[in-house]
Amino acid sequence: MKTENRAQVTRAAAVVMAAILASRILGFLRERAVAEVFGRTAATDAFFAAFALPDLMYQLLVGGALSSAFIPVFTQYLAKDEEKEAWHVASTFLNATFLILLAVMVLGVVFTPALAPFVGVGFTGENRELLILLMRATFPAVFFTALAGLCIGVLHSYKSFVAPAFGPIIYNLCQILGAYLLGPVVGIMAMAIGTVVGAVGNFSLQLPEVWRRAAGKYKPVLNFRHPGIRRMVRLMLPAILGLSIAQVNTILSQNLASTLEEGSIVALRLSNRLINFPLGIFAMGISTAVFPTLAELAAKGEREEFVRTLSFGLRIVFFITIPSAVGMAALRVPIVRLLFESGEFTTADSLVTAFALLFFVPGLFAQAALQVTTRGFYSLQDTQTPVKIGFLAVVANLLLSLAFLRWTSLGAGGLALAYSLSSLVNVVLAFVLLGRRLPGLINGALFAAIGKSLAASLLMGLSAAWTASLIGGYIDPARKMGQAVQTLGAISVGVAVYAVLAAVLRMDEVRFVWDLVVRKLKKGRAAGRPS
Repeated sequence: MKTENRAQVTRAAAVVMAAILASRILGFLRERAVAEVFGRTAATDAFFAAFALPDLMYQLLVGGALSSAFIPVFTQYLAKDEEKEAWHVASTFLNATFLILLAVMVLGVVFTPALAPFVGVGFTGENRELLILLMRATFPAVFFTALAGLCIGVLHSYKSFVAPAFGPIIYNLCQILGAYLLGPVVGIMAMAIGTVVGAVGNFSLQLPEVWRRAAGKYKPVLNFRHPGIRRMVRLMLPAILGLSIAQVNTILSQNLASTLEEGSIVALRLSNRLINFPLGIFAMGISTAVFPTLAELAAKGEREEFVRTLSFGLRIVFFITIPSAVGMAALRVPIVRLLFESGEFTTADSLVTAFALLFFVPGLFAQAALQVTTRGFYSLQDTQTPVKIGFLAVVANLLLSLAFLRWTSLGAGGLALAYSLSSLVNVVLAFVLLGRRLPGLINGALFAAIGKSLAASLLMGLSAAWTASLIGGYIDPARKMGQAVQTLGAISVGVAVYAVLAAVLRMDEVRFVWDLVVRKLKKGRAAGRPS
């Protein structure tokens, strides 16, 4: 990988990962606020279920379109110094998406009663009415979140990552304030209010820089005959289909969970959020930072450098997420207890959530790798292959979910295990097909990196679990201070053990992580230096 490309990815990753870390911490505080104020109840189940269809609309209209079509095509024009033409294409895309989003929001609010069974077949009576009310309240939030997503797509194409990374922080803060300030007054509806306000705040943060970059170039046009728009549509349709399959996967699991004991959706949600912490910070941070570079290299036809950059991204993701997965499995109960056990969220709720978390763990590094491989396909303007792979994974998830629910007593844990196993199927197929497309991507260096990370992670997990057990004999597990000492002490030992083993094994990825830390510390000192 060229030095300038490595430095570019490192700078971008440092910004994105730092902001995502702050956002994820606030995300945990939000989930804790929901658990503490409302507990693992039917009302909380209804709130989480209410987001399923609005999230589907967002992922289809914005997530898939941006990743698969807009950024690769828009970046291609920018790489060729055709900014005026790039904005002509972008104007049509942004205008059309805005109109579609507006229509979806209005129709979603009107037809919510007919849509409710698709996300919560097990909800009846008052719980069903609450689900409908919450769905109607959250559709406007998705409208503004989607507008923010469009802005983020433009900024990422310009390799601008600061405002896009900090938008979710505002979103989470508003939800937290909604839970604590309005929760005691209006109940679970407080979360819907906080969500809408946060979505508007996120959009408001992205808009000024986009407006500045679009000045004199944006036009109120709908030119669907432009070759760039046609190319976007060709790329976008398979990606939308693939994302719809993935979202159906999530909705399916949620529907099955609604037929289990009360609070099963909450347990799945909280454990999945824990898995998404390293996934969101590191895998999403790396893939987001590397995507514009991959798209640019693909546009310039620099295939060898493209392979090196993609392989580099995969190795970094494995280096970080494999120990994260092992660590979460080893410390699942202390982590859940520390983060969520308070107020209406009891010890029994912690054990149920930790049980589900254990079965989500095997899918963590698979989901992380998919963040990178999918962007590899998209950079090559191939959106059909991920769809085909995703369809097979969804079928596997459905069959495994039904099998585990019918023939085991795992309950919500069975749904989590089915999701993990289907993710492993997904990533294996992605590696095989992408490896055929890009000779040299799947090589000895990649397998060596995975093997070293796995070996070091297993020893790290054992040391962390032993430390947690040792500390547990000296603290009061019912007090937050004791929980914090046990959990953070065990995590610290685990991180130290993994760092030492990584150095002993001479893992190349240590240098990248060290560069991230040094860059962050330098920025911190510069920010604190008097002017």
